[in-house]
Amino acid sequence: MKNLQLAGVARAMFASRRAWVFGAAMALAGVAHAAPVEIQVWHTLSDANKAEFEKLAKQYNKEQDQVSVKLRAFNSQAALEQEATTAVKAKNAPNLLQLTDNHSPEVVAQHKAILPLYQLLAKYPIKDLNWFVPATSSFTRDDKGRLLAFPWMAEVPVMFYNTAAYKKAGLDPNNPARTWSGLQAELLKLRDVADIDCPYASSDQVTVHLENLAPVNGQQFTSNNNGLDAVTKKSAAPAMQFDTLYMRHISLMVSWKRSLLFMAHSGDSTADKLFAKGECAVLTSNSGAFGTFLNTKSLSFGVAPLPYYDQATKTGGQPFVSGSALWALEGRPQAEEKATAQFLAWLSKPVVAAEWHQRTGFLPLTEAAFRASDVSFYKSIPGAQAVVASMSNRPVSNSRGFRMANYSRIEPVLNQQLNDAFEGKVPPVAALNNAASQARSIATQR
Repeated sequence: MKNLQLAGVARAMFASRRAWVFGAAMALAGVAHAAPVEIQVWHTLSDANKAEFEKLAKQYNKEQDQVSVKLRAFNSQAALEQEATTAVKAKNAPNLLQLTDNHSPEVVAQHKAILPLYQLLAKYPIKDLNWFVPATSSFTRDDKGRLLAFPWMAEVPVMFYNTAAYKKAGLDPNNPARTWSGLQAELLKLRDVADIDCPYASSDQVTVHLENLAPVNGQQFTSNNNGLDAVTKKSAAPAMQFDTLYMRHISLMVSWKRSLLFMAHSGDSTADKLFAKGECAVLTSNSGAFGTFLNTKSLSFGVAPLPYYDQATKTGGQPFVSGSALWALEGRPQAEEKATAQFLAWLSKPVVAAEWHQRTGFLPLTEAAFRASDVSFYKSIPGAQAVVASMSNRPVSNSRGFRMANYSRIEPVLNQQLNDAFEGKVPPVAALNNAASQARSIATQR
């Protein structure tokens, strides 16, 4: 009888233990198969760069099962911002938002819907992070040098040139002109020797022909130390400074138009398509156009810094770093904040950031990403490595960026005045005076 009782106890203990083990196993299985935290990233990338971003997001989702990144593309910045405003009000905002540089990042950061990146990274640090662009007043930092957004789409204006067209014109494809006068001589050969109908075109014309004309030629774009003093010292609003350099340059561009050298220009990326098709031999545009050209198999091209005027400076200066960035939004659950930081940390990995840089033309995110970039890649694109490497140098005061209130409303005015000048509707001096006057009025509006 005693043995029967012991056997019963043993069976009960075994059953209890089996139930505990089974339950624990099920609990562990539940943890292992917990649904990943989903984060939303909204952007306005062009087709080639959009495809690359989608590729990276897919890779990230495949490599781990804790976070699921969902991308949503918009055709324009205006459409994205309108949808984001609605989403914020409905408390259903995305986690990351691509915003174009408005030259007032401190104002953006003060919005109640924005979570400044330095605050997010204080909670969830990215280890061993050494940013590539060191400027403390660059377009994603405040006056204290704190990072406000993730500079994933940082870019600079550059000159692209068709190496096949250069060879046909008898020009050295590895040594393009560095000055505007030197470029004019090359454009004449491209027109007359190579029989190119469109020697020169320009996208992002405000960036190239107004904003960056100053730092590349050793001058300031606006008063008050490019507007930076207006931020740090609360001084008067900055004003445009369109002096003799600008009058000379815009007049030169008008003469090129009349001479059939300067055949296409736009305030957006429209002219990029003409260069990609091989219709235009030289293009000034932002470096983010690189991805489109790289994916055009019939196109062979090189990259050079923007030309400068040797009457103004002995060597060309650094242009402004601008572009767009990923801004984190406030009010999301803690799990999503952590997941957002994890995704940004993954994007910051040297191999990932290097691939993004090489496929898009955006500046390397970190110094490690620049070092991780394939040397053979740079060798295949004349001038690319030199242009990118130069941006790692600490900029002089003229190149640290500029600040101006209401610039999103000023830029269209500047663009229209350039159009009027280039098309011969308004004399260059009058166009520049109109631009400066209207910009001053808009900048001081509340």
